[in-house]
Amino acid sequence: MEPFYKSSEDYAKYAREQYDEAGVIVQQLGLVPIVMGLFGVSEVLLNIEQALAREVFDTKIRGLLPSARDWAESKWALVRGSVLGFFLGILPGGGAVIASFLSYAVEKRVSKHPERFGKGAIEGVAAPEAANNAATGGAFIPLMTLGVPPNVVMALLLGAFMIHGVQPGPLMMTQNPGLVWGVIASMYIGNVMLLVLNLPLIGIWVQVLKVPYKILFPLILLFCLIGVYTVSNAIFDIYVMIAFGIAGYLMKKFEYEGAPLVLAFVLGPLLENNLRKSLILSRGDFTFFFTRPISAACLLTALFLLVSPLIPALGKKREQIAVEEVS
Repeated sequence: MEPFYKSSEDYAKYAREQYDEAGVIVQQLGLVPIVMGLFGVSEVLLNIEQALAREVFDTKIRGLLPSARDWAESKWALVRGSVLGFFLGILPGGGAVIASFLSYAVEKRVSKHPERFGKGAIEGVAAPEAANNAATGGAFIPLMTLGVPPNVVMALLLGAFMIHGVQPGPLMMTQNPGLVWGVIASMYIGNVMLLVLNLPLIGIWVQVLKVPYKILFPLILLFCLIGVYTVSNAIFDIYVMIAFGIAGYLMKKFEYEGAPLVLAFVLGPLLENNLRKSLILSRGDFTFFFTRPISAACLLTALFLLVSPLIPALGKKREQIAVEEVS
């Protein structure tokens, strides 16, 4: 079979030209304005049109620690969130945010009572938090062992290491064991310090509920505007946040989840970049993805995950048809 291009160099040149043209818009749309628009601005717009009556109960805060029932209901959510967050933390482009969203979606999918999610289900809190913590710890593995930062935070830490003359990699454990174990110990100490600081401050955060909406909502929008603008000092990011705020508002109105859209913006450029690299190696032959064992296994797994939600729906339709035939 004739290759799509005469040489891999020709295809590489073509791929770079196409990627530069198609990637301009994607590179300009930052993740921060997208997330703030989908989950911050959209929530404000949704609450403005609702006549909400709220009352802050004047009572003592107790029951801060999980009860035995909470532990029993969330034990498997903790396990699934920890495992999922750990592997997503290792993968480049993952991170705590993606792990939290994905673990929440997984728990909602496997739960026997998904209608409780968003109304105080303990599984919906335990799984994202476990994934968040696990992803943070997992991100240190490729940094410490290979010197490859999987996300922006680890890249900054890599820069800090290099400034101090420390080169992360396979020899870091033997050359700088004190630093490695110090970083590991800091994770445990940091979690304990967060617990000590946050518990006494709960009463202060409760006072925020007493702020009237006519004051609270403009402050939320102001903080979103300041946060988005300070990331890259670009007015364009503010327009992006407003646009995705309107899109997020419409998605909430029509009951569409916003988290998959965030995942698409995070993983989309990585997918496109690696797809082009693979096509360069295969000289434009798409069968390359089905003949390699690891690639074929990943594609089959993705296909199964796409088809699996349709199976319960098909089962319900069969039951409905059977009932209609009997009647």
